[in-house]
Amino acid sequence: MTPMRVAILGNPAGWHVGRLAAALRDRGHEATPVRWSDLAAAIAGADERFAPAAIDTAHLIVVRGMPGAEAEPEPEPRRPAGRSGGRLESVIFRMDVLARLEARGTPVVNRPRPLELAIDKYLSLARLAAAGIAVPRTVVCQDSAAVVRAWEEFGDSVVKPLFGSRGRGLARIDGPAALGLWLSGPGSAAEPAVHYVQEFVRHPGWDARILVVGRQWFAVRRTAAAGDWRTNLSRGGRATPFEPPPGWVDLAGRAATVLGTEVAGVDLVEGADGRPLVLEVNAVPGWRGTAAATGADVAGTIVSHLEAVFAGRPRQDTW
Repeated sequence: MTPMRVAILGNPAGWHVGRLAAALRDRGHEATPVRWSDLAAAIAGADERFAPAAIDTAHLIVVRGMPGAEAEPEPEPRRPAGRSGGRLESVIFRMDVLARLEARGTPVVNRPRPLELAIDKYLSLARLAAAGIAVPRTVVCQDSAAVVRAWEEFGDSVVKPLFGSRGRGLARIDGPAALGLWLSGPGSAAEPAVHYVQEFVRHPGWDARILVVGRQWFAVRRTAAAGDWRTNLSRGGRATPFEPPPGWVDLAGRAATVLGTEVAGVDLVEGADGRPLVLEVNAVPGWRGTAAATGADVAGTIVSHLEAVFAGRPRQDTW
């Protein structure tokens, strides 16, 4: 096929960016990592250009990092006229640039809107539930009193940041002592904040990650480290090969389809009634543990999907 020029948005030193770039180059394509913080746009009349040049001239852009993942400087007490800043503005601008690039005809994987949906845990979970996909009971609120009411309803609960990944910022409230500790901690009651409270789904120390790439999939069982309830590999969890029970792969594919994600990590856990529940859909999923556990060429599979997108084949099949 015609060689592609691919811009990879993410940390150039990151493991996943490196594997994707190597897989692309092995297929004869040009791959250029681009930091989120380097994105810029210039408007002159009806002409709109983007920087760096690797973004402006790319045949395809693949997102391999979260738009707000890079450290932002602390807000200055007083900013010079015309200067704005802060993490929220950076995220909005970066997503706007992706949307403008897509609008002019440059394919982005994953697309900007599915990225936004998956990044927002509330919106993604609401979309999944509305589509008939089983998810844990959840309350999203803006004050600690509402968190207490949710805990009283659910019992054992987990409080998560609305935007976040890799198990960062999670707190488990499994009793009055844990609730008191959370209430006295930073960010709970001191100032207004959005709190995402979810019932804790009891499991035998593991959950499943099904990595969906178009119609391809890879599955692992994630087992929590000793003494921890979180199964995230970044928190010491262990990945082992997993043969999903009947229906689990279709459920993961449906969840990815509902949010419009072509490459997605879908986390599932077995509920008390034996039904699988979807915990989360990650639109920028890691696969280091999956590749190590299964021996699969995940990067090569993603490149095959990018080639199909570049060739104009349907972006996403319906599961």
